[in-house]
Amino acid sequence: MAKTLKSSGWNTTRLPDLTGRTAVVTGANSGIGLAAAGALAHAGARVVLAVRDTDRGEAAAATVTGTRGPLDVRRLDLADLASVREFAASWQGDLDLLINNAGVGGAAEGRTSDGFETHFGTNHLGHFALTNLLLPHITDRLVTVASNTHKFSGNGMHFDNLNLTGEYAPMRAYSQSKLANLLFTLELQRRLGAVGSPVRALAAHPGWAATNLASHDTVLLRRIGIQLGNRFIAQDSEAGALPTLYAAVQDLPGASYVGPDGMGEHRGAPTLVGRIPAASDPEAARRLWTVSEELTGVAFPERLRVATNI
Repeated sequence: MAKTLKSSGWNTTRLPDLTGRTAVVTGANSGIGLAAAGALAHAGARVVLAVRDTDRGEAAAATVTGTRGPLDVRRLDLADLASVREFAASWQGDLDLLINNAGVGGAAEGRTSDGFETHFGTNHLGHFALTNLLLPHITDRLVTVASNTHKFSGNGMHFDNLNLTGEYAPMRAYSQSKLANLLFTLELQRRLGAVGSPVRALAAHPGWAATNLASHDTVLLRRIGIQLGNRFIAQDSEAGALPTLYAAVQDLPGASYVGPDGMGEHRGAPTLVGRIPAASDPEAARRLWTVSEELTGVAFPERLRVATNI
């Protein structure tokens, strides 16, 4: 059984009153996404659970009780850019907070509806498109859930083979997608700063949280190892959601990266953490942005552009 965080550090009791604010959490039908959505709703926010399976989303929302803000469920399949566009086109009004939480990990080699490698297409490109399409509505900040497995991405993004054709391995694909999350956050914050936007882009990782993310890992020994780690090392989903929530409400600089403060950043109270040099490379971040625009057909909103630096 995963262990509940017992740190005396920052926790959900220190969330501010979020009454009147609206948040979208992708992949919020389980794990840290559901935990984050529930915590925000308990603090008074209206929270939209953006999920691929609305039946599962409704069932998950029904498990969250005693909230002061409503929980809504809407369909969003990040592995299908048509679904991303449909979700964004239907949005009306302001959006205070976007949490890019959904993800796949350890999957067998496959492709999204648009032909992209599953991890890169879902974890990065889907959120890249969603963020830029919703950005004109966002008033405060967005938080993208990355992972410390970005440290296993080797020499950086495989720009010459982003689909990893002929060199696919589940961990390589997952770590590349998480590196992409951090580079995306870096370049998005640069662009927001260049146009004088008050919106901030941040990233967070949950440490080792007991979720079902790797339940379909194709490598049996790794799957067993993850299951054992979930039982004896990991913290529960509520604790795993704390870095995301901390990034969502604390007064932090744009492009900050938040994770647990314990040994190896596996568990603990949220704090600012580091990343590998490849995740802080501004040139790689700009290159990834350009490639992502070409692949998705979605760009930084025209009305937010300026003549220089964008």
